[in-house]
Amino acid sequence: LKKNVLKTEQVFGFLTKNEHHYSSSCVVSENPYSPQRQPHSPRQHSTSCPGRAHRHSSNGEHSCRNNAASVKSRLYGQGITASYGEMCYHDNSLVSASLEALIQHLVPTVDYYPDRSYVFTFLLSSRLFLHPYELMTRVCHLCVEQQRSGDIRFREVAPKLVQLLTEWTETFPYDFRDERMMRCLKDMTQHVSRGDEYSWRAMQQMTQRLIKRLSALGQYEEAVAALNAAAEERPTSLKNKQAAAQRSDILSVCDDAFILAPQLTHINRERDRLSFIGPEEFIQTFALKDPMENHKGFFRKRKTSNLEAYVSWFNRLSFLVATEICMPAKKKQRARIIEFFIDVAQECFNIGNFNSLMAIITGMNMNPVSRLKKTWSKVNTDKFEILEHQMDPSSNFSNYRTALRGATQRSETAHSSQEKIVIPFFSLLIKDIYFLNEGCASRLPNGHINFEKLWELAKQVSEFLVWRQVVCPFDRDRHVLQYLVTTPILTEDELHLASFESEGPENHMEKDSRRSLRSSLLHRENRS
Repeated sequence: LKKNVLKTEQVFGFLTKNEHHYSSSCVVSENPYSPQRQPHSPRQHSTSCPGRAHRHSSNGEHSCRNNAASVKSRLYGQGITASYGEMCYHDNSLVSASLEALIQHLVPTVDYYPDRSYVFTFLLSSRLFLHPYELMTRVCHLCVEQQRSGDIRFREVAPKLVQLLTEWTETFPYDFRDERMMRCLKDMTQHVSRGDEYSWRAMQQMTQRLIKRLSALGQYEEAVAALNAAAEERPTSLKNKQAAAQRSDILSVCDDAFILAPQLTHINRERDRLSFIGPEEFIQTFALKDPMENHKGFFRKRKTSNLEAYVSWFNRLSFLVATEICMPAKKKQRARIIEFFIDVAQECFNIGNFNSLMAIITGMNMNPVSRLKKTWSKVNTDKFEILEHQMDPSSNFSNYRTALRGATQRSETAHSSQEKIVIPFFSLLIKDIYFLNEGCASRLPNGHINFEKLWELAKQVSEFLVWRQVVCPFDRDRHVLQYLVTTPILTEDELHLASFESEGPENHMEKDSRRSLRSSLLHRENRS
């Protein structure tokens, strides 16, 4: 924790890779920290393939309903492994398949619709192998083939196709920021209109909801950009300690931890940060770069911009904590602010806001703060040491994971909205997903997609979706919120210099460091 604040561009690099021990054979174990029940969860991931409708593939293979000799079964211990064409199952759970078979398995037929867990899992992780636009194109092609087989039959498929597209647009709406995806959706609307009027109206309503969601995303990104621009303004009051004495500090804005912690939760949960992160962003952080990246109109915004904005908020909060502690000229005021942030961190823990808790601990462990020994001598650190123990990174954050599991269980049985809140230490969640992907092969030696890995990725991400759905019940304090997201913060060099001005250098190394920092900052000011 000490001396380290997460960098957005290095979000996966803050922990060493050997902290995870995923087997390269990709026999993935059950995540012990997952909730027992969650919407769209792939936890019980048996699919309906063994009972799906007969379909001819391009090479004439029969599908799962055909009891031909292509069905092979073998007994492994107490589990049964069976192959249906190009799809392999173990104990009725899909474990591997060819990419083409997985795409066909996604498309509904007259008497078949894929499990929602399969739809979520494949739409989430298929982008590891092909772009959403390519998948959409293939789905459209298969649907057109069905339509050509007979209008009467297609009328029966149309409602199911609308359902599939509805799940896609509602769960992964940002896929449709690509103009090509929107064109495909428009083409599908025209095809559905030949089925029945009800399905056509449903498609129209679905498209309107999608456009509304994408419009809200655009407004959110503009708001975040405006807040970041305001926060980057560097008034003269931050450049010297004497002028900074007249600057408002956190205690003059809010001196009650029971008010500030809920406002931090608002920013994490409801101030359009957590709710605007698309589940696909977790996968797109390590998906292969798309060869059509420069296509006109294709993802003008970065594919993981909302994820990065959330990590940037963690960094800002850490630097804000350090700034508030280092700026006061008087030792007594610095000690008071430290004690206040300890209380805020404790309340964040009680709420279940582990992300803000970790950001506060990280800020208080930054070197410019931790070196203020005279200030810390005035602080009772018992509570802070307990909080540090809860977020101790040893044993792969085992203490934190235990606390997170307890918060998740509380959320599942909660009767009040406040008890349902769970905001995980976000960068660790990203790191878990990243190393799960890195530690498991996406394809098996026979060329099949390793669907066991996809199930596990989906389970990790689906937990996030459950936490994202909870509405923050606390009242907003706009004055406090404005201060938290816009008040200027010191850079790392400025923090070190402010720390030296609060408590002078203790050795020759610190004296040389202060001299160098003064010279460097003066040079930057003259250049600007």
